[in-house]
Amino acid sequence: MTLAREIAERCVAMRFDALPPEAIHWARIGVLDFVGVTLAGQSEPCSQIAARISAAPGPALLFGLGRKVAALDAAMINGTASHALDFDDCSDTLGGHPSAPILPALFALADQLAADGKGVSGQDFINAYVTGFEAETRIGRAVNFHHYEKGWHPTATLGVFGSAVSCSRLLGLDAEQTTVAIAIAASFASGLKANFGTMTKPLHVGQSSRNGLYAALLAREGFTAADNVFEHKQGFLMVFNGEGNFDAARVLVDWASPLDILKPGIAIKQYPCCASTHPAIDVMIDLATEHEITADMVESVDCWTHPRRLNHTNRPDPRSALDAKFSVQYCVARGLQRRRVVLSDFDGAAHDEAEIRDIMSRVHAAPHPAMQMNTTEHFGSEIRLHLKDGRVISGTTDRPLGRGPTKPLPLPRLEGKFLDCAERQLDAGSAARAMETIWRIDTLNDIGSLSEILAGSAPATAQ
Repeated sequence: MTLAREIAERCVAMRFDALPPEAIHWARIGVLDFVGVTLAGQSEPCSQIAARISAAPGPALLFGLGRKVAALDAAMINGTASHALDFDDCSDTLGGHPSAPILPALFALADQLAADGKGVSGQDFINAYVTGFEAETRIGRAVNFHHYEKGWHPTATLGVFGSAVSCSRLLGLDAEQTTVAIAIAASFASGLKANFGTMTKPLHVGQSSRNGLYAALLAREGFTAADNVFEHKQGFLMVFNGEGNFDAARVLVDWASPLDILKPGIAIKQYPCCASTHPAIDVMIDLATEHEITADMVESVDCWTHPRRLNHTNRPDPRSALDAKFSVQYCVARGLQRRRVVLSDFDGAAHDEAEIRDIMSRVHAAPHPAMQMNTTEHFGSEIRLHLKDGRVISGTTDRPLGRGPTKPLPLPRLEGKFLDCAERQLDAGSAARAMETIWRIDTLNDIGSLSEILAGSAPATAQ
C-alpha cells in the first residue's frame, strides 16, 4: 500500500467520538484564534487586493465583510487574510502555521454544503479539522527540518495536504477518493521562503487552502492522480527534500497517539509578527518590566536566538511594515520601548519612526552558540542589556509563552487577543457572540449559525 493510501486510510477512520476531550478543547482554541486573526487581517492590503481579483459570486462568506463568493475564492481570500498579520497559530512539527491552510477551506466548504442543502454539524467540522491537522503535521515529521531550511514554506507546501484531507473528511470521501485528493495536493504544493516579508507570504496560505479544497472537490468528481506520489523517484519527497533528506516511515509511526494537536500541540502567538522573534520579545519585555529599564538607559543590546530562527529574522534595516514583522531587531526594540508589541507597531511607517530606528541601531543579533541545529527545541533566546550606568542585565527563555500546551497562553490573554482582532471588523456585541459560539462549536447542529455572526454589519448577500 502506498504512503498516500496509508494516510488516507487512517484519516477516513478518524471519528469525533474517538477524539480525546483535550483535543476538542485545543481545536476550539485553534478555531477561535483563526477566526480572530482572519477578521483582523481582512483590512490588510494583501487581503483587499486578493478580494478584488478573485471574488466570483457564490455562497461562501468572506469573514467580516458581509459578502459571499464562490467557495474556492472564499478559501483563498480568507486564507490570505488569516496569515496577513502573521498572528495565526503555529506548530513545531509543521514548521509553520497549521490552522490557516485548513480552516478557510473548511468554512468555505461548509457554506457551500449548506447552500446545497447539506448542513455541517460542529462535530463533523471539528473532526475534519483535527484530521487535517494530523495529516499535515505527520507529513511534516517526514521532511522537517531540512524542508524548512532548504527554503520551502511548510505552511503552504504541507498545509495543502491538511486542507485536502480536512475537506475530504467533510465531504465524506472514502479512502480511495481521499488518496486521490492527497496526490493532487502534492502537485499543488508550493511556497518559497524568499517571499517572507512580502504580501506573497500570506498569499501562499490562501492558495494552499484553496488548492486543498479544489483537490478534494476534484477527487469527489472522479479525477485521477498517482497514488505513489510520495514514493516515486520524481515524487514529493524526492523533489522537495532530495535523497537522504527525509524519513517517510515517521509519517505513520504512532499515528494519532497522541494527536499532534495535543503534542507538541498548537502554539498561540502573543505578538503579531514572526514567531521566530517571540522568544526574544518575551525576554526583553520581562527584563524591561522587572528592572524598570527604559530605552534611554540602554547603551546596547545583545540578542541571541536559535540559528534556524535567525536565518530569516536578522533584518536590521526593515524596509516595510511586513518586513518589520520578520526583523528581530525591530521587534526587540519595540519590546524595550513600550514593553509590548501590538498590531499598531506594524501599521504604515511605524518601522521608520526616528526613535525606534535609534533603538534598533543598538540591537545586535547573532545566533546563539549553545543552540544546535539538530534539535526540535529551537525557540530559546537570550538577551543581554548593557546599560549606560555600567550595569549588565541578562535573561533567557527556552520558549515563549503560548508555545504549546505545556506553556499555554492564559485564557484572559487568549480571549483578549480574539476580541482585539475581531473588533477590527465586527461590533463588540458580534465579537462577543462569536467568541461564545466558538467555545461551544462542537455542540452546534449547523456551523452556519457561526457564519451568520461572522458576516459583519453588512448583509451577507451574494455580490
